[in-house]
Amino acid sequence: MAVQKLPIARAINESLRRALENDPKVLLMGEDIGKLGGVFRVTDGLQKDFGEDRVFDTPLAESGIVGTAIGLALRGYRPVVEIQFDGFVFPGYDQIVTQLAKMHARSLGKVRVPVVIRIPYGGGIGAVEHHSESPEALFAHVAGLKVVSPSNSSDAYWMLQQAIRSDDPVIFFEPKRRYWDKSEVTLPERGPAADQAVPRDLHKAVVARAGSDLTLVAYGPMVKVCLEAAAAAEQEGKSLEVLDLRSISPIDFDSVQKSVERTRRLVVVHEAPVFFGSGAELAARITERCFYHLEAPVLRVGGYHAPYPPARLEDEYLPGLDRVLDAVDRALAY
Repeated sequence: MAVQKLPIARAINESLRRALENDPKVLLMGEDIGKLGGVFRVTDGLQKDFGEDRVFDTPLAESGIVGTAIGLALRGYRPVVEIQFDGFVFPGYDQIVTQLAKMHARSLGKVRVPVVIRIPYGGGIGAVEHHSESPEALFAHVAGLKVVSPSNSSDAYWMLQQAIRSDDPVIFFEPKRRYWDKSEVTLPERGPAADQAVPRDLHKAVVARAGSDLTLVAYGPMVKVCLEAAAAAEQEGKSLEVLDLRSISPIDFDSVQKSVERTRRLVVVHEAPVFFGSGAELAARITERCFYHLEAPVLRVGGYHAPYPPARLEDEYLPGLDRVLDAVDRALAY
């Protein structure tokens, strides 16, 4: 094992490289992922090392990209699709929902469609329209899809390894504004056997910071914000536990319940709009499970029920430190 400090983008690149080395059936496809290495350079150097037959550029047609990946999967390949930006996935949404998510069930388990769809998502980069969406709830609502989002480099590497090996389709949301945040990654020795020893289950939540007064649950880009909120609250004598959900579908409700039974308060944080968001499902389930433990209603912090604003206004739209701490204060006031 070798420990390296890598940005999330580099950890994803290394994970894709290992997958291509270990399994000749793994293919990468997407707009500009080959010679250019993708708009965020996440696939940089992979076409040069593995050739155009395994890392290839596609036309600007997301429906065609996803449809081609489904066909390749049915022929025994493991395609990994990159959607260039979150807002571009919707032309391919029909293929994902009506075909990719349902083929396993329709065939009574005889057909598996091991497709990974990588989607850089979320705001915070000052981009133009259709480049800063958080559509995870739309996919989590669809039975047959796994939906996950790493918040750090180690999870980015290992969760992508698990996603590629999964026989179920996986929507892999990558927090684009965290692409260059560095953290330690324990890389195994090269070889297919080494990468089987994953640190934890793909859908297991992780305590990112222990605490006793209140639980903050987040995933992807908001985990860092919640950790900053917990550090700020500590200066005022408040002990906040931060739980990194990691998986949006399925959700590790057991870990959330265990934390809330200790802290007795819960605030859920995500970039996506609060209205009908993933936080609503968490709030409902935890209220059912922890009704006699909760000392305050479950509160949610997220985006507003409005189209994503122009870049100059995104700081007003995105949940930040102040909005998280305001929810913490309200929960602790009960």
